[in-house]
Amino acid sequence: MQLPETVKIVEVGPRDGLQNEDTVIADTVKIELIQRLADAGLPTVEATAFVSPRWVPQMADHDRVLRSIRRRPGTNYPVLTPNLKGFENAVAAGAEEVAVFGAASESFSRRNINCGIDESLERFAPVLEAAGNQGVRVRGYVSCVLGCPYEGEINPATVAHVAESLFRMGCYEISLGDTIGVGTALRAQRMVAAVAERVPMDCLAAHFHDTYGQALANLLAVLQLGVATVDSSVAGLGGCPYARGASGNVATEDVVYMLHGMGIETGVDLDDLAATGRWICAQLGKHPASRVARALAAKQAPTGH
Repeated sequence: MQLPETVKIVEVGPRDGLQNEDTVIADTVKIELIQRLADAGLPTVEATAFVSPRWVPQMADHDRVLRSIRRRPGTNYPVLTPNLKGFENAVAAGAEEVAVFGAASESFSRRNINCGIDESLERFAPVLEAAGNQGVRVRGYVSCVLGCPYEGEINPATVAHVAESLFRMGCYEISLGDTIGVGTALRAQRMVAAVAERVPMDCLAAHFHDTYGQALANLLAVLQLGVATVDSSVAGLGGCPYARGASGNVATEDVVYMLHGMGIETGVDLDDLAATGRWICAQLGKHPASRVARALAAKQAPTGH
């Protein structure tokens, strides 16, 4: 078993975690969340999404958020930019890294962005070209890599095709997303192995949701293949929109605890991270979905006599 010595964690809580919250969250809260996460040692904190407020009202303050954060040296603050207009607005607000979002399911792609897989890739071409000209790094997301709410199981060859297309277009890293969290360990390994035949392993990231409680097992399985970048969300923020009441993103606290327990370096202070998770959950009026966060809170709670 060959595990990486270090793992880069991409914190997606401020964007992927908050974007589906029903109540509008103040920009000051988002800015403080981003800064607390960076101060906890996270090397990458996805800050916001430059998308139309009509489609994602929670991200309507993207410009203010990106312009207002206090940037910590050594931390990257990428933003989601689905089209050229979003890219231009993001760069004007100070973005140094952006992300584009594709899918490995034809049905998911058509229902979410009203076009098929290949057409969606064509839409990203102007973004990648503009980014290349301006020295802006681009990350590529591929959703539904282990299952689709409309098509069921996804062929790894399709995932590999989409990932390779994004990589050849200029994405420096491809994040493989189990959007509905249905994957299991061996399926995750087979999918990553298929993609790694077309995209270098060190350019792949795992973005696994925990809907069925499989995220940590799936992460361990792909770490054993050589994946060394993991996407996660503080306190497990972000539900699964296709399974009512289900958890979504794997909690960053749980990932960090697992990695540190295996002697893998992340650069993240777990106590500071857990405190940040408790803080943002208090702002949202909810409890952390992270089991590690709950265990640490119980351990720190005063006991009666």
